[in-house]
Amino acid sequence: MNVVLYEKRSDGELRVIEERVWNANMIAALEHVNYLVVQGQEYETVEGRLNLDDSKLELLLVPLRND
Repeated sequence: MNVVLYEKRSDGELRVIEERVWNANMIAALEHVNYLVVQGQEYETVEGRLNLDDSKLELLLVPLRND
């Protein structure tokens, strides 16, 4: 399934981080994880939406600060 990752920025703007095909195991893992690492940046998963019109799973992510 195609998965689209959206970053919610501090100003409220949404930015597409990436879109790629995920296998069933990766999608099933979302039930057990709260955080994702993408391109070296860690994100908290906030919510997801199954977009049936576009056949995509859309995930909203918030970046964590790397101190």
